[in-house]
Amino acid sequence: MRLSTGVAGLDSLLDGGLPARRLYTLSGPPGSGKTTLAAQYVTEGVKNGEDVLYVTMHETRNELVDDMANYEFGFSRAANAENFEFLNLTRERSRRSLTQYGRESGLSSRLASMIRQEDYDRVVVDSTMLLAHFADDADAEVTHFATGLKQTDATVLLVSEMTDPTAYAEEHYLAHGVIFLHNFLEGGGMTRGVQLVKMRGTNIDCDIRDISFTGSGLQVDPGRKVRPE
Repeated sequence: MRLSTGVAGLDSLLDGGLPARRLYTLSGPPGSGKTTLAAQYVTEGVKNGEDVLYVTMHETRNELVDDMANYEFGFSRAANAENFEFLNLTRERSRRSLTQYGRESGLSSRLASMIRQEDYDRVVVDSTMLLAHFADDADAEVTHFATGLKQTDATVLLVSEMTDPTAYAEEHYLAHGVIFLHNFLEGGGMTRGVQLVKMRGTNIDCDIRDISFTGSGLQVDPGRKVRPE
């Protein structure tokens, strides 16, 4: 079973979408489109009647809705749907709500327990940087967190800030797949690209494909390969 990413052109590179019930890392530098892709991914799930969880500590629900307001893929409607849950960990109230999923364990264990008990179909965690605020050893916490997410039945998109596509972190090794978003200067302008670095169970070529921001969100041109200068 494969799940559509909600991004035009990306599903064709994935033989129809992401294999379900696995953990994927979405990486790239600031401004490369990670949050937009994540928003399209959860919106697609809501439209399909799936139960969706979006976990963040970067933005409130209203801020995220405002950020996506210029796109036509329907995030604002999805964010108000009954099958969409938004968890902002900057809010003490949200953190307290997790105690019902385990008082003795850390944040990572409680989130994984919540995902299992609530039986979410799609989950976005934006981003791994949030773990640095809740753990003394962020690297160890990411390892623990990613391992816990892999043991759920959800299809999880774990967002991570990454400027060097060769500087792999623990979450990239643990994930079933790695999607990297590039942005680089070319010919005096900004060129954007998407690269499937790893994708278990899917035949990929690791070439960078053109990706652009449109009125409908991110759009991939599978037939156009781009190369950084």
